[in-house]
Amino acid sequence: MKKRKILSILLAVCLLAGILAPMALAVEDVPELSARQALLVDLNSGYVYYTQGADERAYPASLTKIMTVLLALEAVDRGEINLKDEITAGDDCMNGLDEESSSAGIQPGEIMTFENYLYCAMISSANEACNVIASAVAGSIDAFVQRMNDRAAELGCTGTHFMNPHGMPDENHYTTANDLYRITSEALRHDLFFAMCNTLTKTIPATNKSDTRTLQNTNGLINPDSIIYPGYLYEGAAGVKTGHTNAAGYCLVSTAERNGIRLLCVILGAGEGTKANGTAEYKNFTDTIKLYDWAFNNFSVRTLVSSTEPLCDVPVLYGSDADRVTAHAREDLTAVLPNDAAIEDYERTVTIYSERDNEPLQAPVESGAVLGEVTITKDGITYGSVPIISSYAVDLSRGAFLRQGMERFFGKPIVLIILLVILAVIILYIILMIRYNRRKRRRALEARRRKMQQEQARQRAAVRREYDDWTSNRR
Repeated sequence: MKKRKILSILLAVCLLAGILAPMALAVEDVPELSARQALLVDLNSGYVYYTQGADERAYPASLTKIMTVLLALEAVDRGEINLKDEITAGDDCMNGLDEESSSAGIQPGEIMTFENYLYCAMISSANEACNVIASAVAGSIDAFVQRMNDRAAELGCTGTHFMNPHGMPDENHYTTANDLYRITSEALRHDLFFAMCNTLTKTIPATNKSDTRTLQNTNGLINPDSIIYPGYLYEGAAGVKTGHTNAAGYCLVSTAERNGIRLLCVILGAGEGTKANGTAEYKNFTDTIKLYDWAFNNFSVRTLVSSTEPLCDVPVLYGSDADRVTAHAREDLTAVLPNDAAIEDYERTVTIYSERDNEPLQAPVESGAVLGEVTITKDGITYGSVPIISSYAVDLSRGAFLRQGMERFFGKPIVLIILLVILAVIILYIILMIRYNRRKRRRALEARRRKMQQEQARQRAAVRREYDDWTSNRR
């Protein structure tokens, strides 16, 4: 199943940073809410605009169904169950329910597709549909509830514990606004979840137990014909789920998007009042609209770094026509900021990898090569980072490369040591050769002297013999 590209694990970190951020942003005063817990988050960045008791435990009522449907769709993704599978409602489909429970009229033994049970759960908030889904996915309701708690822990939820898959009151069944943000963000990654929670009406074909059903979405933000919560249609709203019990109050998780800003709002424990015309006012909707209007009126998408702006020059070794290359951001770095925020107050940190790693950048450098990154921060909050790339190519100079290469090669200590050793060996060889040649010459001279002495002795002996012979002859 394709997934919406809206969030990553990084959002959890951004969420924490946003919660710790000061709310005094030189914008209009935040409206007063009736809700006991509330949270307004930017879905694209995780920035928190507003938080009120977001880590306090609260009863989620039918917002529980967001987790139920998320687990069902994940089971579909894993191939454990198919959307078109015919599922029979078991005798346990009415477990934990009473006559006041929201229902789609599903009866034990009724057969419909797994997908239609999901629509019944999300659009009609049918509690019995959630029990059927739980048994179909995990084999039993209890086993499914354990999966719900395990999955909540995996998503980083620290204040959540489920006792059932539908949200009927139980003192041990609770969550927090922050945890619901995490759960809903994960669910919104599924296209089918997003489609289901934005479906205004859904026709369920006749079954073995029922005639054709037409389901009506209870969410007044998106359904102008909502029977339960009329009069709250909001431009740009999408999804997600309503919820109400006496213990939980009026609850709502929703999203809205305008001018590139996409928000998620969680309202828990809101009250009920009376409008000027005498009709009922459901403050989970009025609180949500107040927060959306406040955010859209006071915040906008601002450009912190432009991709057309030169950021710095980076030194380049061995370039044929340049010894530096200009760098710029690969794309615009934007963030949702207060309308009156001064961009110059946001700090830029430019990191060039070659300088950071103390490894000079060498030609050739391709146009668009990643050279580093620029990060924008303010008051300890990081608003984003974007890669820095070269604005043009720098070719390699062969001569400079060879010359610099030789200089670098011969400048290495090990090379100098080797050269000194070789020079010492050569000098020693020359000294030895000189001594050898001197000795050789001395031996040669000595040999010639001995030879001359021997010749002289031979000549003297010959003369002596001749003299002796002459003397003998005279006698």
